[in-house]
Formats: sequence, C-alpha cells, structure tokens
Amino acid sequence: MAIRRLSANFRCLPDVIIIGAQKSGTSSLFSYLTQHPEIRGSFRKEVHFFDGGLVPEVDNFRKGRNWYRAHFPLDMKSSGSRIVEATPSYLFVPSVPARIFELLPEAKLIVVLRDPVERAISHYFHEVRAGREKRSIMSALVEEEELLASIWTSGDYKSRQFLSFSYKARGRYSEQLVRYLKFFSRKQMLVLSSKALFGATDQTLSTAFRFLDVANSIKSVRDQRPKNVGSNKSPVETSVRQYLVDYFAPHNERLFELLGEQIDW
Repeated sequence: MAIRRLSANFRCLPDVIIIGAQKSGTSSLFSYLTQHPEIRGSFRKEVHFFDGGLVPEVDNFRKGRNWYRAHFPLDMKSSGSRIVEATPSYLFVPSVPARIFELLPEAKLIVVLRDPVERAISHYFHEVRAGREKRSIMSALVEEEELLASIWTSGDYKSRQFLSFSYKARGRYSEQLVRYLKFFSRKQMLVLSSKALFGATDQTLSTAFRFLDVANSIKSVRDQRPKNVGSNKSPVETSVRQYLVDYFAPHNERLFELLGEQIDW
C-alpha cells in the first residue's frame, strides 16, 4: 500500500461503483464484472472511502484522494478499461452520495437489491456469527428504531451500532436511492435484483455490460459461483417473517413507484 501511494497520481479513479446493498450479492457481482477483459477492479473489493471507513477510529475519507487512488491500478483509461470498486455500505450511509458526486460526478452506479425481508434476516445471522448480536431476532428488530435514534440525529454513521444493528433501516431502499438521485441522473444508475443476479446470471450480466458500454462477453465470466455467501441454519418463526413483510410493504411500494417497475423478490 505504501508503494502504491507513492504512485497515486498515476493511478486511476474508478468510473463504476457498486454501492450496495449489503448482503445482496455485491461480492459476487464484483467478481463477475472483474473477470471481464475490459473491467479492472480495486485491489480489495471494499475500499470504504466515501463512508469514512468501517472501524469507528478510522476515517478513510479524511486520508484524501491519493489514499483512495492507491487502491486502483495504474492509469488504464487509454486502453478503454472500466475501473470498478464495490462498498455496499455506500448505499446506506447518508453522507456518501454528495462525497461521490464531488469527486466522481460522471460515475456509473450499480445497485443490487435483495428482498428486504430476507436481507434483514441474513444480516441478523451475520451479526450473530460475528459475535456482535446476542438478542433474539424479534427483540433486535423491535428495538432497532430506539437503538439508532440518537445516531440518526448525531450523524455518527461509523458507529458500530449503526453498521451492525440496522436490520430494517438498510432495507428501506427508496429513501436511499432518493438521496443518490439528488446528485446523479437515473441514467447513471443501474438497479439489479439479487434474485435475477443468481437466477438469471447471464442475462443480468448482459444488462450490466450494456450499461457499462463494454463488450457483451459472457464467456469471459468463467467463475459464476456465488461469493461470500453466509449460512443461516437457524429457523425463523413465521411471526418474525410476517412482522418484516408488514414493515417493508409501504417501503417496497415507494421503491416500485420510484423505479417505475415492480421487483420480483
């Protein structure tokens, strides 16, 4: 990293960012796209620059654009390559859209959305496996608003509570997309569903390649195995699932209205 920082001025900035959502297939999409001969990726998938960093004590955004550039290849723009990074918390953290726009106003943004009910459940078990969540799933869901209220007020978006226990808030996709549409045109944004990504991978990748103006080279994506897939072997009571279905119903309706289409979760 130190060596790459010395050559930062000769390195690319990305022109494609996969901004989210968490637990929706961003690792897989990043892997698929970066197998394409015209697409290069950041040296690590999640750079966590625009969201200020994952660890509360580390604010990567304050490290400046040369720190960010150090995560990318040497300048490949002359070869026509697309440069991509993927940090799924970018969709969720309110301060990110303005920061991306300031540095990369022409960037293309890709969003992968998963059924928010399944996303919330997957997120919960991810936190359980990480040892950060000790409550029952229903307690965690019901207590979320009270737990996060002060964080929304203070803007401490690097708080561990905000990152780990935002099970429902991360699934309110419409309000997150609206924040981006204040800065970026709809033409700069591609919204995919994780169901299509994994159920109709070739077709979904063709859509992504067209959006990125690269060759429709499906054969270049030889490894289409899902990446970073968590395991949820614990049963979830029907009442929990119904609670989430009811909670997300109005949010989904606003999302479908915003997109002008209904997503088949």
